[in-house]
Amino acid sequence: MDLPPSSAPRLVLLRHGETTWSAAGKHTGRTDLPLTTAGEREARDAGRRLAGLSPAVVYCSPLQRAHRTAELAGFPEAVVDPDLAEWDYGPAEGRTSAEITESIGREFEIFREGVDVVPPDPAGSVPDGGTRHGESLADVRARTDRFLDRARPTLDDGGTVLVVAHGHLLRVLATAWLDVDPTFGARLELGTAAICALGTSHGLESIEAWNLVAG
Repeated sequence: MDLPPSSAPRLVLLRHGETTWSAAGKHTGRTDLPLTTAGEREARDAGRRLAGLSPAVVYCSPLQRAHRTAELAGFPEAVVDPDLAEWDYGPAEGRTSAEITESIGREFEIFREGVDVVPPDPAGSVPDGGTRHGESLADVRARTDRFLDRARPTLDDGGTVLVVAHGHLLRVLATAWLDVDPTFGARLELGTAAICALGTSHGLESIEAWNLVAG
């Protein structure tokens, strides 16, 4: 599905394309995985769906799956912003929600519980840029708030901002835009290479489009 046209400035979000871990449902925070062949195809398709977009600035996560998605989508000069890196999952890194649910004995929902409830994986290693304990939801929200502080001057000047990043990070970014509790991100599903648009309606920050995927 294409992004609806708009003459108003807005914040456009693009999640990276598929990786082997996203396809398997594994939490992929700071592990720096490449796109799969399918993920590269998704990124090129997202570029075609964004062909009419003329962003004033493009930002992307420092992780290669996001940077490569930006490149394949037609935005190779994206500005790398460390605050757009995915949630540092700590002990949840590389594990599926089903595996964590089994290990803690109840259904795991990361927006409700964070990663503190996840027991360490003895065989797990800490990825570059990650930590053994991970980040709290509040930590991730603080990063998105900082990013919005940098992006707002462009929006206030009438320019559109494109952000290429990660599933959970972008869901938290949406809650920061809406100025709602970050736990609301649990209700914002976001597929690989999905496109979203955040704007303003009647003086209120709003969601113009969400989770637009190729149809």
